[in-house]
Amino acid sequence: MVAGDVMSHMPITNDAYVEADGTYDYSHMLQFAARQLEQADYAVANLETVLAGGPDYSGFPAFNSPDELAYDVKEAGFDLLSTANNHTRDRGMDGIYRTLDVLDQAGLAHVGTYRSQEERDEHSGIYVADVGGISVAFLSYTYGLNGFRLDSDKMYAVNLFNLDYYTTLANPDYELLQSDLEAARALDTDLIAVMIHWGVEYQNAPNGHQTNLAQFLVEQGADLVLGGHPHVLQPYETISVTGWDGQEREGVVCYALGNFISNQYDPFPAVQTTAVLDLELTKDPESGETAVTGVSYEPYFMLHRDGAPVGEKRYLLNIHDAMEEYEAGESTLVDKSAYQQLQKALDHCHEILGVEGDLRAREAA
Repeated sequence: MVAGDVMSHMPITNDAYVEADGTYDYSHMLQFAARQLEQADYAVANLETVLAGGPDYSGFPAFNSPDELAYDVKEAGFDLLSTANNHTRDRGMDGIYRTLDVLDQAGLAHVGTYRSQEERDEHSGIYVADVGGISVAFLSYTYGLNGFRLDSDKMYAVNLFNLDYYTTLANPDYELLQSDLEAARALDTDLIAVMIHWGVEYQNAPNGHQTNLAQFLVEQGADLVLGGHPHVLQPYETISVTGWDGQEREGVVCYALGNFISNQYDPFPAVQTTAVLDLELTKDPESGETAVTGVSYEPYFMLHRDGAPVGEKRYLLNIHDAMEEYEAGESTLVDKSAYQQLQKALDHCHEILGVEGDLRAREAA
C-alpha cells in the first residue's frame, strides 16, 4: 500500500500534544487509516518533515516534528518512508542525520537520504524489502531542497534527480538515475519501485517533465513509479515503453497521492483529499515472473474540527466509512457540514483517480 505526504504543520503537532506528560500522540489522526494499512504486506509513504529534536518544533516553511510521529506512523502500519523531498534540509545536515537515527529506533525502513558516503554507496542507496515474499528494490529522489545547496563533500546525503536542483529545476541527472537503476537491476529483485518528489504544487495533472521522467524510469527498469509533492491528487496509469534491453515493458506510474496528513485547507477539497493506493503484486512460482496485477485505492479526507478540544481537532477519515456512519446516525465526528465536505472530497477523488479504482464505489454502483 502506498500513501502520500506525511506532514506535521503546527496545528497538527499541537493537536498531537498530550499536556499531562508533555509528549505527543498522533494515533487519533491515524486510527482510521490504520485499519486499512494493517492489512498490507508492506506500506510506504513520504515523510515530508524532519525529526531534528525538540522543543522548537515548527511547521511550514521549515518543518521539524516530534519523534513520536515516527513511532505512531510505524504503529499505524507503515514499513518504509521516503526521506528525500524539498523539506529534507529544513534543519540542516544534523536534521537529515537525526531523522534517520529516529526512524531506525522506531523500526522504520527509509530510503533517499544517507548519513555517509559509505551508507549511500551500499547498494547505491537502494533498500530491498520483502513484500509478502516478493522482493522489491526501493529508490527515492527529490527535485530539490527549496533552494538549499549541499556542500560538494556532502552530496551523498540526499538523492537529487536534477543537476540544477537549487536553481532552475529543469535538468534531470539522467546519468545518476541510469546508474542507480542499473545497480537496482543487478540486485535481481522481483520488482523495482522508484519514489520520486516532483511536479507542480496544487496541479491535479502531471506535466511533461513528470511524464518524460516516468517514461525514462520505466525504460531503465522501474516497475513502479510513486510520486509525491503536489499536495493534491494526480492520476495513476500503466505505461508501456521499450526498455534498456530493447524489450517491451510496463510500469505503473502514480503521479501523486496528495497529503496523507497535513493541515492544508486551500484549495478545498483538493489538499484535504487523499487516497491509499492498494497494489496487488503477483509472482509466478515456476517462472519467477512478477507483475503488478491489481491497482485500486481507498479515499480519505483530512477533517478539521477547530472547535474541538486538543486531541480531537484533526482526523484522517476513511471517506466511505465516515459517510456510512453518518448516514446510519452513528457518527461522533461527522456533522451535516462535514458530510457535505466528504461528498465533495469523494467526487474530487473520483474525478482525478477515476471511479473504477475505488472498489467500494464501483460495487455500490
